[in-house]
Order: sequence, then structure tokens, then C-alpha cells
Amino acid sequence: MEITKIVTVSPRGFCAGVARSIKVVEDCLTIFGTPIYIKHAIVHNKTVVADLEAKGAIIVEDVADIPEDSVAVFSAHGSPPEHFEQARKRGINVIDATCPLVTKVHIEIARYVRGGKNIVYIGHHGHVEGLGVLGEAEKMGTVVPLIDSIDEVKSLSYPEDQDVVILTQTTLSIEETKKIICAIKEKYPQTIEPPAQDICYATTNRQGAIKKLATQVDIVLIVGSQTSSNSNRLVEVACDAGADAYLLDSVEEIDEGWLVGKDAVGLSAGASAPEYKVQEIIQYFIDRGAQHTDLEAAEEHMTFTEPAELTKARKENSK
Repeated sequence: MEITKIVTVSPRGFCAGVARSIKVVEDCLTIFGTPIYIKHAIVHNKTVVADLEAKGAIIVEDVADIPEDSVAVFSAHGSPPEHFEQARKRGINVIDATCPLVTKVHIEIARYVRGGKNIVYIGHHGHVEGLGVLGEAEKMGTVVPLIDSIDEVKSLSYPEDQDVVILTQTTLSIEETKKIICAIKEKYPQTIEPPAQDICYATTNRQGAIKKLATQVDIVLIVGSQTSSNSNRLVEVACDAGADAYLLDSVEEIDEGWLVGKDAVGLSAGASAPEYKVQEIIQYFIDRGAQHTDLEAAEEHMTFTEPAELTKARKENSK
């Protein structure tokens, strides 16, 4: 059986936070010149990172590796408060490209710590987004437990008759997170959830789109990097919906063995994956005789303003 159709789904690819963070780096290169330092990969996609490095960006993991008095962009995933303080002491001009939806969780955790609440953070161990959020609590002298699975709920030691506030990483599996929240609520009946869900709109929309796509195709390809939490979650959602699913960065990584016995291929992309990589894969299947159609599962119109530090630098540079 040969592939007869390639079905893409919208929304896919860059979310508003990722688009904003990439533009921040590009604008900094224009305003300040090279080099521009980026603390941690600006987004978790190796193609995007390589493209920015080719333009003069330098990726570092430690503030200590950023030269004094230079310009540095802090990544979209957010950073612990101590990193900003370290940069200030070194005279570094920090442009904060943290996604506003991640910043929301930073604000929430600080507010709940000040209010003396027992907090549980649902996220992936070691993920840079969680390190930044939990760093807010640590700055205030509070250690917040991170829960990555239902089994880990058993380790929570808060008294069961007390209120517990739940916060989450923005890029989690919606279904898995619901299960963990239910387990926490079962242990702590007075659980409080934030008034607005922490899992971001783009994660929610893309996972919903993949569910629809998976019912119409035999195999789903997700463009994204292994380091991308939201891209990995899309693969899991497609598999849970009954389709074979694979994560790949580019058309060169397509394994012909994946396509054996398949007729229809579904294609989407994680929130940090560039659209031109999607288009290359579409063309790959069109060249093999497949028909291309697009499934629109939801509309997105979200945009974010640029960081205040960048606006200030733009004004000063125009004088």
C-alpha cells in the first residue's frame, strides 16, 4: 500500500510565546549587534537554535558563562530569580523572553507562598520551566514538592485536612495531568486549583487537534525535538488515540519502515517547531503522489507584547 494522502492539522507549530521569544532574539541581534547570549536554548527545538546561532546568538547554560556587560536573552521557559540577580551583579543587560503564560505561574506560586498555602507543582523532573517556577518559592524560603506521576502523590506529606494548591507546568499532557489532579484531590479534599488553568492554550489546542487528526489517518508524524516537552506529549496523545506516531526534527529522519502498509499520514508540529520543516515533509509526500489536505481543529489569535527591556532599548537605539 502506498501513501495516498498527507493530512496536516491546524493549529500547529509556533505558539505566541515561542514566536515572541524568537523575535526577541532576532530584534536584539539587530539592535545590539553580535554576539547576543541566550541563557538556555531559547526554545526546545534544535533547528530554531541552529538558525539563531548562525545569525550570531551564543547559547549558554550558566549565567557565569555570559561575559560581563554583555546582552543576554533569558529563554522562554523562565528562570529562577537568582539567575536574574547573578546577571545584575555582572552588569549584564538582560532581556527577559519568558513566555507570559509561564510568568503567570511564577506570579501564582509567589502569591500562594505569601499566603501560607501548601503548594503542589505538577511537572517533569529537571525541566527548566519547573526549575524557574520552584525557584520563586525557594527565594521565599519555601520548598514546593514536584509531582510527575500518580504514584508520586503518595509521597506528599501535607496534613490531609489542610488546603492544597495545585500549580502545573504549561506543557503537560492534559489527560495525564487530570489523573494526577484527581489523585491529589482524593488525598486532599480541600484542593484548590488556580482560577485559570496553567496548561497553556497552545498545548490544549494542539493536543485536541491531534486527537481529531489521529482518527483520520494511519500514522502521525510530529515535527519537534526530543527535548521538547509539548512535542513529546503530542506523540503520546496520537498513540493514545490509536495511531502510530513518531517524533522527528526534519524530513531526513523519516523512516520508510514507518510507512509500510499505511495509506494516510497525519502531520503536525510542536509549539517550538518551525513551519518550513513541516512544509518540507508535505512536499516529500506530494512528490510521492500523495494528496494534501488540511484539517482545522481550532483557531488561534493570541499575541504577546515584547519585553519592556526590549522596548526601552529600541527607543534608546532610535535616538
